Amino acid sequence: MLDYCAAPFFGNTWRNIVHDYQHGEIPLSKRVRTAVFPVAGLGTRFLPATKAMPKEMLTVVDRPLIQYAVDEAREAGIEHFVFVTGRNKGVIEDHFDRQFELETTLEARGKTEALDELRKDLPSAGHSSFTRQQEPLGLGHAVWCAREIVGNNPFALLLPDMIFRAQPGVLRQMIDAYEDEQNGGNVIGVEECAWEDVSSYGVVVRGEGPDTGFTINGMVEKPKREEAPSNLFISGRYILQPEIFNLLADQAKGAGGEIQLTDAMQVLMQEQRFTGVKYEGKVFDCGSKLGFLSANVLFALDRDDIRDGFIKELRNLDLGAQIAEH
Repeated sequence: MLDYCAAPFFGNTWRNIVHDYQHGEIPLSKRVRTAVFPVAGLGTRFLPATKAMPKEMLTVVDRPLIQYAVDEAREAGIEHFVFVTGRNKGVIEDHFDRQFELETTLEARGKTEALDELRKDLPSAGHSSFTRQQEPLGLGHAVWCAREIVGNNPFALLLPDMIFRAQPGVLRQMIDAYEDEQNGGNVIGVEECAWEDVSSYGVVVRGEGPDTGFTINGMVEKPKREEAPSNLFISGRYILQPEIFNLLADQAKGAGGEIQLTDAMQVLMQEQRFTGVKYEGKVFDCGSKLGFLSANVLFALDRDDIRDGFIKELRNLDLGAQIAEH
């Protein structure tokens, strides 16, 4: 059914492999080594800034959004980073490559701290793969486009728009739950929102278990407040089993004419366990202007090298008086 996806590219090698994603061939406790990053979106909420620059390269303080997601995955023990890209996204691939001219210049000028910062951000050679989503057919389709690279293995899915203040990182907390023998299967990170805001999110139906790993009995997309089963919203971090790919291949288009990941997860939930993790931390939706601005302020205040100067500038702005005027 789905055929708008380029074959994956591994350096100079092309692969065309048919996988049989059958549940019996892989134990659900298999370690999560691969992470998928869907970065093909058009970023229309940030136009005109994203007309020529990928939204994933917008910076919070001095790091692009995609770098925060990759850092979170690396902290969680991820070894293979899979980027599902689209047209005009080549700069993301460049960001995770070496810049020899820049490195040579920094080295010649003795700027070793900046040079070390650049090098530590790079995945090891051969640990990144890029594939193309050729049409904007939704998150489910983007995930499906990674199927040949992921293969018959569980994988993490990180939406780069969503970044977190959390220690340890949210994906690390989720993998801890996944590796618990009482959980396994599929894992979704969730966070509480105000009840009056539930209609803006997809929320889960909470079952038994502690915050660190409870059963998810269902998911509801943007419910009315009076109909919401909980105020635990899905915040862009998932661990999924490979059976999701076959479901996405046959998935009918849903809202907006797109292949919806939530629809496929609802079907998979009938066969496999879904675990919720109410993580310790806070998410910032940097796909929205307000979330992006809030993240810049709070992440700047977290930085030892700029905190004092930034606080001084905020005080000079006399924000209290300006807020009172509005």
